[in-house]
Amino acid sequence: MIQTYSSTIRRKEMEAVLTCMVDEKIGPGEMSERLIQTVREKTKCDGAVALRSPSVALYYALKALEIPQGSVVMLGALSPSWQIVTVERSGYTAMVLDVEEETGLVPADKVAEGMEKGGKVLVLSETMGILPDISSYISLGVPVIEDISQSAMSHYPEESDGGQDQAKTEKTAAPSSESVPAEGQQIEEPKGRTAGMYGSYAIMGMEDRDIITAGGGAVLFAPTRKDWSALKKYTDAAPSTDLMPDMNASLALVELKEFRRNEESRRAMYTLFSRAIMSGRHKTFVRAGDFGSTIYSFPVVLASGFKDVKAYAQKKGVEVSQAFANSIIALRNEELAPKCVCANSLFMRCALFPLYPRLGHKDAERIVKILASMP
Repeated sequence: MIQTYSSTIRRKEMEAVLTCMVDEKIGPGEMSERLIQTVREKTKCDGAVALRSPSVALYYALKALEIPQGSVVMLGALSPSWQIVTVERSGYTAMVLDVEEETGLVPADKVAEGMEKGGKVLVLSETMGILPDISSYISLGVPVIEDISQSAMSHYPEESDGGQDQAKTEKTAAPSSESVPAEGQQIEEPKGRTAGMYGSYAIMGMEDRDIITAGGGAVLFAPTRKDWSALKKYTDAAPSTDLMPDMNASLALVELKEFRRNEESRRAMYTLFSRAIMSGRHKTFVRAGDFGSTIYSFPVVLASGFKDVKAYAQKKGVEVSQAFANSIIALRNEELAPKCVCANSLFMRCALFPLYPRLGHKDAERIVKILASMP
């Protein structure tokens, strides 16, 4: 059975972790510092800290913003459920916003409405690696914490000023041939700013199902010196139990260095999978022509029932999962479904097909056949 998720752990990653174990340096230390330096080099952020989990990272980001206890924090309904749990545990009030059915992202007008109702901070999840029109949020004047766990190392176009000239985000539709690179086509390295460099803070989650994994943990970074100074005074006093251990950092460090290689593999499979569903009635998220967004698995918005497609794929040896099974709306469906109609629709109808570098050509071809023929 081809599993929906699989971390790409090769010999390099194994040797890095083993070295930490042999040297008995498994707590926070040198490797964590090297990971932080690598993130700073790749993102051009002013400062960063490696933490035990995305939840811990969100806690410190909210603390650095110094908003009063009880303040309203806005979250997308398809954001991971740990966000609402963390917000409430930290003493804030969560406001859950509906998403656009075309993108799966919270639209800026919903954020504006939320601000009118008391929203003070936006936690913006860049779901499925898709970059938003970030300028539309920044222009509202609300502090933004970007969750780039699935969009890490994405790039905005070089000519874009906060995404203003970017195609207004990818749409949920059958992909056109113009939006999918030709097979074997060399993708030019994007030159614009990376995901996470427009908000106040960015959370690069590194859990087992994030695009870059440390086996657990997150890097929290601040694009500007002002925001880093505000964050640093809290993280400098963080207990060691809040910091990422070197054993995890060593894995993440190799994953970051191997990102380009892994991304090229994902892009090649994305091209095959996208073409496979072009003639059918099911859809996926079309990506911008510059292909700056990171490829995170392969989501399909189904025109038929999820259970039928899941059973069909399973008979052919492929596991298909609900794309948003761990989202906020999944956690609190009874409460949120009536007011988050679009998010609930995507929760029920969006399936995730396997797409990761460890898939071989034979397995990828099997998935292509399923995508082209599923009910």
